Formats: sequence, structure tokens, C-alpha cells
Amino acid sequence: MDVPLSSPLSHSGYLLLKALLRLAGLLCLVSVATFVLLSYSPIDPIKAYIGNDLLHVPPEQYARIAARWGLDQPLWLRYWHWFSQVLQGDLGYSMLYNAPVGEVIGQRFAASFLLLAGAWLLSGFFGILLGLCAGRYLNRWPDRLICRFAYLLASLPTFWVGLLLLALFAVHWPLLPVCCAWTPGLAADEADWLMRLRHLLLPVTTLALLGVGNIALHTRGRVAEVLESDFIRYARAQGDGGWPMLRFHVLRHALTPALCLQFASLGELIGGSLLAEKVFSYPGLGQATVDAGLRGDIPLLMGIVLFCTLLVFIGNTVANLLLARINRGWEGKHAV
Repeated sequence: MDVPLSSPLSHSGYLLLKALLRLAGLLCLVSVATFVLLSYSPIDPIKAYIGNDLLHVPPEQYARIAARWGLDQPLWLRYWHWFSQVLQGDLGYSMLYNAPVGEVIGQRFAASFLLLAGAWLLSGFFGILLGLCAGRYLNRWPDRLICRFAYLLASLPTFWVGLLLLALFAVHWPLLPVCCAWTPGLAADEADWLMRLRHLLLPVTTLALLGVGNIALHTRGRVAEVLESDFIRYARAQGDGGWPMLRFHVLRHALTPALCLQFASLGELIGGSLLAEKVFSYPGLGQATVDAGLRGDIPLLMGIVLFCTLLVFIGNTVANLLLARINRGWEGKHAV
């Protein structure tokens, strides 16, 4: 059966095709820019790979390593070979971990997923909660206190917060582990969930504090706007008020914009995880990115950049869908 062009199904298919084309173009542009920048990096991948044994490597062996990795070829040819392999599903081989890039990204992201998901949920929960409280008591002392706290959190760098939490809760008061995803010396299958949770607390808290301030300030503004709307005035005239009104009327209209901001800030969260994982020696994707950059592991860096670009694109797409839903809701109300 033919589907009319104006049907919701055809419109959804058009939006999906448009999003896929945008994603393909974005990945191509990001891959070209990243490949060029890494190729002109001052870090020599061969020297970084050999390390202290560089003085014992003759020029002939150095040239053979360069030829094996394709570093003796022109830039455009090296990119074309890499791009051809990616189209076939092969992201290359990591020189740092001696494993396929896809396998390294999968293993590292499995560890980072718990960190990112926990920080994303905590920052959203506490940010929305603080924003509701600040908007409810607008221009009063709870609002002023929360705003100052939010501005402070938004201005603090991630690594500084991580070091402060380490100094307080792992050194001064040895309540939590200093580093790693489990106790050093144990195999991954020997670590139980309680041990992993204790090692996650400090890095998750560090990342969560990174986003609480922005969510709280955004929710505060939205709550203040909703409280001044006509339907809230009508609800108050009917006898509704206090926290029940905030829960059933205000929260519903303030929650979707906050979630929109949460998804849009996914890139900021991933960027913060680079420093947080390095501070806590957490074996996730962020630490692998830093190590690959310092060691000149171009295939792994290219794979991580493309993977993170995909995650950020998905987050922004979800945010755009939520924003479109908000706009349709407001247009419907104004039409009525």
C-alpha cells in the first residue's frame, strides 16, 4: 500500500534519513580533521611505541616499523587506507594495547558506561531537585544559596574537584579507595559489585558535580517561568498550592526541558570523564584516550573520536526531539 507523502510514517522516515545523512557527513568531517591533526602531532608514534629502547633500534628496523604501519606513505593515502578499512568494519589495530581498536573501545566503554550513567543520573536528579527548590522560593534565601552553590560548581574544573575529593575521603578520611575500578592485584572476575561500587563513588561524584549547577540554574528559570503562567494562576485560584501544585503542575512542565539539557550536555560529560578517569586511574575510555594521545596511538584515537562523536550526536538528536515536543506543546496551548 502506498504511503502518502504527508503521513506521519513518511515524515518519520524523512527525518531518520536526514539524521543519518547528517551523521555520515559529521563523521567524515571529524575523521578528516582528527587524522590531519594527529598526523602533524609532535609525538612520533614509533618513538613513543619503542620508548627507552630507541637508542638500540637501528635505522633499518625503524624504517621497517614505519613501513609496516604505513607511516612512510603520503597523508592522503594513509587516510584513504584507514577510511577503506572503516567502511569494511575494521577500525584498525591498537599499538598501545596490542588488540583490535573495536575490542579495546568495547572493553573500555563497558567500564566507562557505569561511570557516565551514574553521573548522568545523579546530576539530573539533584540538579532538578535544587532547581525546583530555588524556583519555588524565588529571590528568597534558599534561592540565593542554591544559585551561589550552582555558580560555584559550574566554575570548578573537573580535575580540581577530583583531587579535592581524593584528599578528603581517600587520604584524610580513608573511607573510600584511592584509585582503580577494583582493588589492585585482583583480576576483573574476582571483584564483586560491592567493591566496584566503592571504587565508583568518588569518580561518579566528581562527574555528577560537573553538571549539577547548569541543570539547577536551568530548572530554576523554567520553574519561575511556569509559576508566572496563566494556568498556574488558575490552579491557585482553585485552591491548589504548595508542593502538590509544584509536583503535579510545575514539575511536568519543567522536567522535559531539563532532560533536553541533560542529553545536550552529554558531550561535556564525556569530556569531563577524560580528566576524572585520569585522576582516579579508572580503566575506562577516558583514560585510554589520554594514554593513546600521549603514546601516539593514532588508530585507537581515531576510533575513540568517532565513537564519542556518535554518542554526542545521539544525545543532541534526543535533545532536539524533546525540544520539538516542547515547542509543539506550547504552540498547542497558544492555539487554544
